[in-house]
Amino acid sequence: MAQPAIPVSRPLPVTIPVREILPWAIFAAVVGLILVYFVGAEQGATHLISGHTVHEFVHDGRHLLGFPCH
Repeated sequence: MAQPAIPVSRPLPVTIPVREILPWAIFAAVVGLILVYFVGAEQGATHLISGHTVHEFVHDGRHLLGFPCH
């Protein structure tokens, strides 16, 4: 018994509009750099916030990312 062949349609590739994504990518990069600063460098020689609040808040994150803090 023969079965009819069903034509398989190929999915169309999704186009990524770089001009629409670029502002969000820049924003994400800036936020990422700010987070890395607060996790890795805040409470060091160039701290912006006095005290140990930021250091204690991100203490475990520092160890997970490999930053020395003691």
